Amino acid sequence: MLIDYHMHFEYGSYDEEWVKGFFESAKKNKVEEIGISEHSHGFTEFKKLYYKELDLRPNTLVGDFQEKWLAKNKFKCSINDYENFINTLKAKSYPVKFAIEVCNFQDQESVEEILKKHNFDYIIASVHFIDGWGFDASLIKENFSNYNLMDLYEKYTIEIEKLANTKLYDILGHPFNIRVFGNIPSENIDHLLERAVIALKNSNMAIDINTGSKYRYPIREISPFNRFMYFAQKYDLDIVLSSDAHKPEDCGKYIEEASEYAKSFGFEYLTVFNQRQREKILLK
Repeated sequence: MLIDYHMHFEYGSYDEEWVKGFFESAKKNKVEEIGISEHSHGFTEFKKLYYKELDLRPNTLVGDFQEKWLAKNKFKCSINDYENFINTLKAKSYPVKFAIEVCNFQDQESVEEILKKHNFDYIIASVHFIDGWGFDASLIKENFSNYNLMDLYEKYTIEIEKLANTKLYDILGHPFNIRVFGNIPSENIDHLLERAVIALKNSNMAIDINTGSKYRYPIREISPFNRFMYFAQKYDLDIVLSSDAHKPEDCGKYIEEASEYAKSFGFEYLTVFNQRQREKILLK
């Protein structure tokens, strides 16, 4: 069985005609079950957190960009609207799971209050911000020059540890996507990778083997990269497969390759979720 557990309907509307394309692409790519994990920035419930925690300083590269980013196509609806739509798809026998992808907010108590009101099949946490800066946005990537890369990777690792320690989440999204623009330390970072993996193991969090970084970013690699995968297998983390599709035609993209990638490190099973409960299935 192949799954695709990380994707987004948000570029369209909650309309069956829009989402049919995702399921058609899934079938074409031999994917039997998909999970929709809308970004937390799509929902009104998270608006205060973004405005509280992002760097929005005026007359700065990062602040000016992110102020505009937050004003464009964000906070469009409530999580209830989204949940009702997914439940409608389930009632029509679409092979779909209800999930969400939450950014690495510092105020995790507020996040917990939001999440506990909904019956998610699984919850993804992803590190998208360092010091309030969205490092995976190409228009502000020059901000990397303001950091020592080892310091930056240390900060990224700390954010993973914080997310894991909350025990709110089921999956870490695209681990070490800090690499997407090729900003990679020359020094050995094994100690950071192992720290991150141990935190995930202690919190029973799976990892997202994500092909989005292969086709959406200059790094052109599946996340997480091979050295992280070594430690993930060493500590026997659970895994899911995902395309990080934002368009229907990308659903299931490179999922078969992601499966082979996982098997090359010795992984034999995928994890599937239903109402926060997990089950192991054989990797195809």
